Amino acid sequence: MKKILIIASIVIGILVLSVVGYGFYLFKTVKDTASEMHEPIDREKTRLVDLDDREPLSFLLTGVDSSGEEIKGRSDTIIVLTVNPNEKSVKMLSIPRDTRTTIIGRGTEDKINHAYAFGGVGMTMDTVEYMLGIPIDHYISVNMDGFKDIVDAVGGVTVENSFAFTQDKFSFAEGEIRLNGEEALAYARMRKQDPRGDFGRNDRQRQIINGVIQEGAQISSITRLDDMLRAIGTNVKTDLDFDGMNKIQSKYREARHSVEEIQITGSGQRINGIYYYIVPQEEINRVSNELKEHLEIN
Repeated sequence: MKKILIIASIVIGILVLSVVGYGFYLFKTVKDTASEMHEPIDREKTRLVDLDDREPLSFLLTGVDSSGEEIKGRSDTIIVLTVNPNEKSVKMLSIPRDTRTTIIGRGTEDKINHAYAFGGVGMTMDTVEYMLGIPIDHYISVNMDGFKDIVDAVGGVTVENSFAFTQDKFSFAEGEIRLNGEEALAYARMRKQDPRGDFGRNDRQRQIINGVIQEGAQISSITRLDDMLRAIGTNVKTDLDFDGMNKIQSKYREARHSVEEIQITGSGQRINGIYYYIVPQEEINRVSNELKEHLEIN
């Protein structure tokens, strides 16, 4: 009997050490990933958000086509996310990349996606902030070439496709479809076959991003979590540090259950032979007021 108790104690001890060991490994892995992602920028912020008090906050999400691990070039995807933990909701606004606006830091009128090439994510944040009249609190930049790895890491995403089309080597049926990483990247990039052009493309990009958010929140598999952390660490940059990410995860995560997509509308126009998307000031004011209300800004 004594021998059985000793053996049982050893087995229990090994199990406890294994659980504690994995907990430490997981914590270290998450912290290492956060450190790899963390890329602060030299930018004077409009305001400071108290995450402990669960104040509404905003993000600029940029998707940049690039090769290798460095994220640079023009931002082909520009999305503003506002998160209100009190209302448990997220608003997601895509800004067409050809939108003509003042590029802050250069004093010129140009396509908004050129701000990234001129001055990186900092200039893009300043430009979007000026255009919409709202504070941009944090940024997340995603290497779109590596975005497929993130989709695969969460096990794929489900989207609602409004019409059948073919892009690259993939065919996408109308209706609800499940996409792996390569399929998701092709789905998000299609533009020329869509009668809505960039607006249709922006809708598909928002679907993929929302799908990753929802799938990522459900991950329980150890292997998949490791894959997701590895993919994120390689392809995502943000000014948030580990402590900030941890607070947002714990205090703002319920907001993901209600994601509303809003649009900003205008019309195409050629100026000096160059195509621009012109958004009337009245439309900018409408969108700005909606986002301000969601951010609880008077």
